[in-house]
Amino acid sequence: MRYLIIIFTFLIVWVTTISCNKFSKIQKSKDFEYKLVKADEYFSEKKYKFSQQLYEELFPVFKGTAKFEDLYYKYAYCFFYDGLYKDAENLFKGYLEVFPNSKKTEELDFMRGVCYFKQSPKLELDQTTTLKAMNMMQTFINIHPGSARIKEATEIIDKSRAKLESKEFKTAQLYYNLGEYRASAIAFSMLMNNYPESLSGENYKLMVVKSYFKFAKMSIFEKQEERYLKVIAEYEDFIDRYPESKILKVAETYSILSQNQLKIIKNEQTSSSSKR
Repeated sequence: MRYLIIIFTFLIVWVTTISCNKFSKIQKSKDFEYKLVKADEYFSEKKYKFSQQLYEELFPVFKGTAKFEDLYYKYAYCFFYDGLYKDAENLFKGYLEVFPNSKKTEELDFMRGVCYFKQSPKLELDQTTTLKAMNMMQTFINIHPGSARIKEATEIIDKSRAKLESKEFKTAQLYYNLGEYRASAIAFSMLMNNYPESLSGENYKLMVVKSYFKFAKMSIFEKQEERYLKVIAEYEDFIDRYPESKILKVAETYSILSQNQLKIIKNEQTSSSSKR
């Protein structure tokens, strides 16, 4: 087994060495048409690092010629296929600036948005590129309403929105878990406003009610009345929004508890007044 591994490793090194030597000879060639043909061959063989280097060397040679547009186009895609999405987006943008009347305008408008979507980071990190992808795809739909890529652009928007929603949910839930109930209530309210079409809307609204209830409960006596009234108002808003909700009874519990607390507060206020 070890013997086979050694042979396999040797073969890989041997093939790589031959490939590199062959590529080095192509690089040194002064026949630019030949180099372009070889660059295109590497591109079709998905050897993007080789094709990218050759295209880059040929830029000043073919700039301003009829072959430059295709060269630039494939050069940009070399970066995309190698996962260098930031560089690819810059090159797609540059292509559109150099060739504003190109037949590939629609395609590369779309690919710029794809590049931003591909750069979208983990949920915990800053989502600027996710937001950029969503905005660029919406712009693409507006500019190219008849495009066959509309469906895919819409899917990217939906995935981006879902990711942004998940990030905002985690932030709101973190506030709740940390006992920052007022901040939690505000964050869940913003979630509802930012994503009115969300299937989790009623759950977000329940968290608003719960958060305001806990906020009222931990408040000083002088502030409790207005804050329990806020809980009841949020519950009534819950009824208006989701009258058929399966969790309506859960939300109602916090309203009832708030009404009971208000009675206690009234009794204590009456008692304090009579003592005076």
